[in-house]
Amino acid sequence: MKQLNRRDFLKAAGVAAAASVAAGCAQTSNSSTVFVPTQKGKSVIGLIAPKMDVVRVGFIGVGQRGYGHVRRMSHIEGAEIVAICDTHDEVLERSANYLTERGLKKPALYRGADLAYQDMLARDDIDIVIISTPWKWHAPMAIDTMNSGKHAFVEVPLALTVEEMWDIVDTAERTQKNCMMMENVNYGRDELMVLNMVRQGLFGELLHGEAAYIHELRWQMKEIEHKTGSWRTGWHAKRDGNLYPTHGLGPVSQYMNINRGDRFDYLTSMSSPALGRAAYAQREFPADHQRNQLNYIAGDMNTTMIKTVKGRSIMVQHDTTTPRPYSRHNLIQGTNGVFAGFPNRIALENGGNLGNFHEWEHDMTPWYDKYDHPLWKKMGAEAERNGGHGGMDFLMFWRMIYCLRNGEALDQDVYDGAAWSVISPLSAQSVANRSESISIPDFTRGAWKNATPLGIVGS
Repeated sequence: MKQLNRRDFLKAAGVAAAASVAAGCAQTSNSSTVFVPTQKGKSVIGLIAPKMDVVRVGFIGVGQRGYGHVRRMSHIEGAEIVAICDTHDEVLERSANYLTERGLKKPALYRGADLAYQDMLARDDIDIVIISTPWKWHAPMAIDTMNSGKHAFVEVPLALTVEEMWDIVDTAERTQKNCMMMENVNYGRDELMVLNMVRQGLFGELLHGEAAYIHELRWQMKEIEHKTGSWRTGWHAKRDGNLYPTHGLGPVSQYMNINRGDRFDYLTSMSSPALGRAAYAQREFPADHQRNQLNYIAGDMNTTMIKTVKGRSIMVQHDTTTPRPYSRHNLIQGTNGVFAGFPNRIALENGGNLGNFHEWEHDMTPWYDKYDHPLWKKMGAEAERNGGHGGMDFLMFWRMIYCLRNGEALDQDVYDGAAWSVISPLSAQSVANRSESISIPDFTRGAWKNATPLGIVGS
């Protein structure tokens, strides 16, 4: 693997950032035109890696999310944790100690410099790398991982700019390595059940979806030196758009066969005033505190509308600022009725228990009994026992390892991660231009037309 020193890395990052800005400006001036780079490899839709008896795992980033990932991965048969990298000694040792206390072999530890992860990638005894770092590192780390001959599994979002998305897609196609964004919400019990319902035609022809990440997170602003808020807070002063679109959008995209028979065509976006973060900073911090020096530009609520090639509509919302209950919406509407989450409820013209689609059915027990996803029926109890957002984190890892050990294609690919993540920078472009419609790149380069929809495994 080619090693980059810090100067080379920063120079490359600067070139990529400049290219991204240029690409964004070009698209804003002519939103119907989307640059599609020349393909440098072959499509990775349905990519199947050679079977692995044991999947040897490396981790980059074991702070909050990453530490939980180490814990859950250590309980999965056929996975062996080989090495861990983090710039923070305390969290690095915490993960290593957890493994040795369980009687497992102590992994090799890489620490200190920002680019120490590249030394870990030079090893030849790692098959996959789990990346759980601040957002700005996702793209370079995923690209370096694939270039080193390993499969990359990246926390959300996959990347931050259109240019980065294309760089990741190109690298995956050139190296023929998996690059899966770990959208764990796709493995929630409710989301899996609704996918099963959709595949059985319960809602008829799909028309519209709604997805959201509404989660009050102002308290993270008090994380100054370490933890998520130390770097995530700054994004509210950098981008006015949907900062975190994938949690709600991933499941809805799977219901609608996005990149597998349909794809995102264009979007339009608008934001509310940005008031809540500044008010919270004034209330909770001294006047001269760094949190009161930021200009918070991200609207407290962003609403983005997506149109698909087949004409379906999707509303995606983001709000981590205002005081309100948590919601991902998770709504899917078809010609025969609708399911909506938070709270779960369903209304059908034909097939409902009430026989009246003008009223919601709130008792989901009979629906779980009939439509629980086979994967949840098989692994749900163990997933809940091992935890992580109600078990969805563990089930995601279990499924990843299962596919790699059994020579099956992963449930999500690099095109999914790019399509779901690119909504963030494109929403910001739209907001900045009076909600102008912005075309969404086809990262599959047309292969979506013949791609097979995600099936119901175990059915």
